[in-house]
Amino acid sequence: MIVATEIHKSYGSLEVLKGISLEVKKGEIISIVGASGAGKSTLLHILGTLDKADSGEVQVGDFPLQKMNEKKRADFRNRQIGFVFQFHHLLPEFTALENICIPAFIAKRSKRDARSRAMELLSFMKLEERADHKPSELSGGEQQRVAVARALINNPGVILADEPSGNLDSASAVDLHKLFFELRDHFNQTYVIVTHNLELADMADRKLTIRDGIIVY
Repeated sequence: MIVATEIHKSYGSLEVLKGISLEVKKGEIISIVGASGAGKSTLLHILGTLDKADSGEVQVGDFPLQKMNEKKRADFRNRQIGFVFQFHHLLPEFTALENICIPAFIAKRSKRDARSRAMELLSFMKLEERADHKPSELSGGEQQRVAVARALINNPGVILADEPSGNLDSASAVDLHKLFFELRDHFNQTYVIVTHNLELADMADRKLTIRDGIIVY
């Protein structure tokens, strides 16, 4: 599902990624661990088209990312990639349901279709009774599950998660970790999870370690 070949990335004179190659199968969950500054998030952002590699190639499904212009990258990102971050980035003025629908509206799906899919996801997350609540009325764990539902609304093939449980208490973190595997089994999506949480990392099908800009085995 994901093939990255010899990815290099520098910021000024700082070389962050020094030739990373990896393959991720469809339906696989991999975790990426390593010290802060090792290049984990940079790699994730390149895989998700939020950043560009200086050299190397990335293919997600049948799409070679390096051949896309900015407009095509944005459309691809909206439809094919779901993002979950440490901070949920929910819009405070909108309800849980409305927050989940936003990527679907950007993809020009009908309001009826988007709301139907959002309610289906809220039900899966056991949050259907919270659909009309704004983020300030939800717990941290509930907010993060809403953010996960938002990532899933356009049925992307790949979910990229950057420290998804880093802002949660231990009980909510465990619930979120279990949720990823339930979602994978239900929707057969591919997950790449950057985390410092070793419990979550060890649950993955594979755990990769980045050290000083390369994958170490």
